[in-house]
Amino acid sequence: MPITPPFLASLQGTVVAAYGKRFQVELPDKKRISCVTRGKKTDLACGDVVSIELTDKHEGVIETTLTRKTLLYRSNAFKSKILAANVTQIIIVLATQPSFYEALLNRCLIAAEAANIKPLIVLNKCDLADSNEAKQKLALYTSLGYQVLTLSAKEDISALKPYLQGEASILVGQSGMGKSTIINALLPNEDVRTREVSHTLDSGKHTTTAAHLYHIDEHSQLIDSPGLQEFGLHHLSTDELEHAFIEFRPFLGKCRFNNCKHLQEPDCAIKDAVSNGQVTSERLAIYQMLRTEISH
Repeated sequence: MPITPPFLASLQGTVVAAYGKRFQVELPDKKRISCVTRGKKTDLACGDVVSIELTDKHEGVIETTLTRKTLLYRSNAFKSKILAANVTQIIIVLATQPSFYEALLNRCLIAAEAANIKPLIVLNKCDLADSNEAKQKLALYTSLGYQVLTLSAKEDISALKPYLQGEASILVGQSGMGKSTIINALLPNEDVRTREVSHTLDSGKHTTTAAHLYHIDEHSQLIDSPGLQEFGLHHLSTDELEHAFIEFRPFLGKCRFNNCKHLQEPDCAIKDAVSNGQVTSERLAIYQMLRTEISH
């Protein structure tokens, strides 16, 4: 009977880095294998648990992906991009400088709600002088029940650590918000590259070009993702979209029309809630804009 070489054994591991069509898979013994996929399949992300077949001591092919508990991704009218799999928490990193896009914050929150992933908003660089405007912007989200944490990752990261315990988290946000600085503060031995923010453009320069999964401790993981400039939500249905606005939920199903779009229809419970101060006009406007976007 022919003997199968040991490197052809099938093994299970976790995707800990994604570089386009190549993935780094970590085995239970912490050994890392550089892997490709069969054919053109590349819909994998950090956090995916996969079975691989070794083709050499340090090379392999991903054969199957195990069922995901959660999946975070973004999409436009033409394509989708998986950000992470099996995460329990999305940490949306904002900064006092450069100014953050509130529209992007809302899109990240909606994606988190739709994927049933707990969101945490982190306002970084609070050591800078003029941070009050950014804090005032976030008062709305605190009133909605979202956790908002203020810190300066360069000075003291300790406030974030309790939120990471026992969680599989992903950091998302615009470039220049300080995601790499947070990783460096939490895991100084990883030496993640950081760059200075371009003040002229009031935006950050991309530093992270691939997603990476880091181990905070035995029971806590943290994924660092490339900087986002947009977050499309075309994968959501209109029902999923309206349900992702947490303050809408008490009023859903109470409009005169079952198929109410909360745009121009009479006796709309959501618009009545705006008139009564139970929903803000800003959030309704965001909903209406997104509904029109995904409907088209």
